[in-house]
Amino acid sequence: MQEFLVYITTTVPDDTDQSEVDRRRSAEAVRAKELAATGQLARLWRPAGEVRSIGVWRAENEDDLHTHVLGSLPLRPWMSIAVTALEPHPNDPGR
Repeated sequence: MQEFLVYITTTVPDDTDQSEVDRRRSAEAVRAKELAATGQLARLWRPAGEVRSIGVWRAENEDDLHTHVLGSLPLRPWMSIAVTALEPHPNDPGR
């Protein structure tokens, strides 16, 4: 699987009912655990003091990442996403 650095900013539309927000956030937590269990969500961070996420995600290719992985997130309709494909570095200490 290929790895991707993914930047996610979620913006809830102003007219969204709070119960809908709560339902989607709860479902998002469940889906994130499922994706972590399959290895598709490797790491996830929130920059200090910010409401966006940065994560390392895995998929067969970028189309698969967008369609089947990120596209399966309950909050996806409210997300702005930027993706950077990653490749191993010869000096990576984790290799």
